[in-house]
Parts: sequence; C-alpha cells; structure tokens
Amino acid sequence: MSVFEPFDSSEDIEDILEKMGDADPKTRQVAVMDLAETADTDVIPHIVDALSDPSEVVRLQAARVLENFDGPVVSAGLAGALQDASPEVTEAAAYSLAELKDVEAAVPLLPLTVHEKPFVREKALLALKELRHPDSLMPALNALTDPVAEVRIQAVGVLGYLQLEESLHALIVASRDKDTEVRRAALGALSYSRLPIIAEALVKGLADAEWRVREMAAETIGKIGCTDGIDGLIGVLDDEYWQVRLQGIRSLGKLNVARAVPLIAPALEHSISNLRKDAAAALGEIADAVALPYLEKALEDPDPDVRKNVRWAMGRIAAA
Repeated sequence: MSVFEPFDSSEDIEDILEKMGDADPKTRQVAVMDLAETADTDVIPHIVDALSDPSEVVRLQAARVLENFDGPVVSAGLAGALQDASPEVTEAAAYSLAELKDVEAAVPLLPLTVHEKPFVREKALLALKELRHPDSLMPALNALTDPVAEVRIQAVGVLGYLQLEESLHALIVASRDKDTEVRRAALGALSYSRLPIIAEALVKGLADAEWRVREMAAETIGKIGCTDGIDGLIGVLDDEYWQVRLQGIRSLGKLNVARAVPLIAPALEHSISNLRKDAAAALGEIADAVALPYLEKALEDPDPDVRKNVRWAMGRIAAA
C-alpha cells in the first residue's frame, strides 16, 4: 500500500507513461516519481519495469519508491535489482525490500544468498534480516563461512533477528571470527538469549584484542543480566579505551553490583563528561549509600546533565 499523498496533478497516468519513454533520463526519473505519487497500484508494473532502465538514476529512483508498495511483483522486481551493476541501486533495492515488512518478500531473496557476487549476497542477507522469514535460517548459517567478511556480518544479523535457540552455537563460533566486525556483531546478536551457554563467549569477548569487541561484550552482558560476567566487567573499568569503560559502568549499574561502587566512583571526576554522567546513573541504579560521599562532591559538576544524574542518584539512595 502506498504512503504517498493522493495525486492531484492535472496530468493523468497515460501522460506520465508517455514520459517514461522520453530520451532524457531526468524526464524518465521524474516520471517514475510521478507514477509513485498517483497512489495507484496499477502503476506498479511500470515502476518495476523502470528497474531495467538503461539509466542508473532512473533505476535508483524506481528502487527507492517501490518501498511504498507491496506484493509479489514488487518483491520479485527488487530482488532482481539486487543484481544491478550499480552498488547504489543494489543498496536501495535491499533497503526497500526490508521496508516491505512482508515475510513473503524473502522468497526470491533466498537463492541470492549464494550468488557469485559477494555484494549481492551481502545485500540479500541485509534485506532478509528485517523480513525474518524462517527459511532464511539455513542460508544465514551457511553464509557464516563465506570468505567475505561483509557477508558474514549480514548473516549474523539475520540470525540475531530470527532469535532462534538453534543459532546460538553458530553465533558463539562467529564471536571468534577473524574479522573484528563479525565478532562484534555476533556478541551483539547473542543478546536475545539468556541461556548460560553464551556467558563464556561474552566473558571472552571482554578480553578481545579489539576495543569495539570488548565494548559490545560489556554492553551485551548488562543487557541480558549475565552475572557470570561481573568480574570481567570490573576488569574493563581499567580498559585503555573510555568507550569500553563506559559500557562496563553501565552494565555494572544494570546488574546492581554493590562491590563495584568504589571502582565506578572515580569516573565522576573524569575529564569526559559522558563517563561522569553514566557513572552517576550507574551509582543511582545500584543505590548503595557508600556512593553518597562521591556523589556529593559531584553536585557542582560543570555539566548540567551530570548534575541531573547526580541528584537523581542521591534521590534513589535516599529512597532505598
């Protein structure tokens, strides 16, 4: 169903279709936009045909506007556009497919997960992620061994969105991938489960050589309430990257780790205001009176957001 406003031009569809045959690509591009604005589902085949236009700008416009329509003709046309020679058209087609939110739109995408071109495999998986079709499980699992890291990253995304327990082992294996972003994505994808099996992978992630992986491990531990990761979170409070320390502080707050209060409190005096703000918030979540002397010193912080969190934290402690 189109989300465009009703078409109010004096031109009728036949006039617009005539422009679709114009020699000027810009005229054809505008015609595609005008067809979409008619809000008439009868124009869908004509917009889909524009995905084969010799001009990239026309194909790109068609791929973009088709997100506002649905049906098998649309999904099949966009799936075909994933094999376009232009990366921009392919990307637009992938995002439009994802926006359809029609699980059946995944069907023509499934064979493309083994396409000879890595970019096509990547974008097919990108679109499949949002569509959450159960048949995308096996293609995503198989794609975890793809030689191209970008494809493996999107495969992890599909598994994370499907949220199936049978994917856990594969995601744990992916958390040890040679590529930093694959490991990071896998640790984030594990957040849908609360099973003890994932705790070891998350704790190992806290010791990863790449800070972005450590950051994601710390975030996921707090998100799922993984108490097995508490010691590891305390350890990252000394991490050389403040972004990792920030996630460690946040997660220790979510887990209400009282013994971490004296270790979180020094962050109230850090030069980075985000650390001070989140340290105050974490101390408020833990709500242990041990934090009061540290919070009182931070009442005059130059950052208003920090002061706001400090007052909130003190109020929480007073109410505890």
